[in-house]
Amino acid sequence: MARTRITSQQVAQRAGVSQSAVSRVFSGASASETTAQRVRAAAAELGYRPNVLARSLITGRSRIIGLVVAYLENQFYPDALERLSNVLQARGYHILIFTLSDRDGDADKVIEEMLDYQVDGIIAASVSMSDGLAVQCAAADIPIVLFNRGQDDAGLSEVTSDNVAGGQRIAGFLLAGGHRRIAHISGWQESSTGRDRTRGFHAGLAAAGQRVVAEIDGKYRRDIAADAAMQIWRTARPDAIFVGNDHMAFGVLDALRGPLGLNVPDDVSVVGYDDVAMAAWPAYDLTTLRQPSGRMVEATVATLLARIENPDLAPEKIRIEGALIQRGSARKPKGQQ
Repeated sequence: MARTRITSQQVAQRAGVSQSAVSRVFSGASASETTAQRVRAAAAELGYRPNVLARSLITGRSRIIGLVVAYLENQFYPDALERLSNVLQARGYHILIFTLSDRDGDADKVIEEMLDYQVDGIIAASVSMSDGLAVQCAAADIPIVLFNRGQDDAGLSEVTSDNVAGGQRIAGFLLAGGHRRIAHISGWQESSTGRDRTRGFHAGLAAAGQRVVAEIDGKYRRDIAADAAMQIWRTARPDAIFVGNDHMAFGVLDALRGPLGLNVPDDVSVVGYDDVAMAAWPAYDLTTLRQPSGRMVEATVATLLARIENPDLAPEKIRIEGALIQRGSARKPKGQQ
């Protein structure tokens, strides 16, 4: 049998208040504590659930944030997604999630679908977004913030770690540890994060008169990075490898220790980028540059909600510096052993 929907009018009658009082309670508007308690008690007795869609037609707000995420094989994203969901829920919002590969090239289609759901804002954590995205969102008056991603478009707000500074810090750490034959397995060079980490790493080496002995684009894929590590070892014999993120670094460590039978860090040091939970596992014990995901999430949500309240705010480019976490996969500078 079809379920009979309880109306706000029935709740008002049970609670002995006006229908507008019920609306105020469930919309978060001003209502006395006594009224709120009576309304919520009546709603619980009747099994009433407010119609969020109907309310959004009245208020013009769906209280839904669209989230586009990249491939979830990278352990950084499930953690960030959970943080984003928790922070948004604490502020009275829910997220509608769409997943796609950074290389699918269909992000614009996904955005169109999210606009159909009348989301209040969009958090984009995928790099395969055309410049037309900003135009689409602006035309629909939908605020957007890029998370852990950047674009050249000055009209988009974005929040990332300071990837250039992170790459420089890793270069300085490896040089201080006495490494001179340093290789790089980069993040996908079609992404701003991959390019910026590489640019900072090159700059850090160049400041000391050094350059990489070999470099391959790992495309943020573990299998490609593992193959790249074996190729680089056989051709260049590096004493250190900086890998563009932890997800790839785990594949590099497995390849070096497994098929190649090398000792890490005695034969070759490995440094990653992200500091996901697995990096601290004894099996990997990975030295890595920590992305401050908690602060990045807070900044992303604050920026987006501010733009929802005031669409005329100027776009922001926020860079948050992260710490280098030293573990056992890389030789440490003298005095730190």
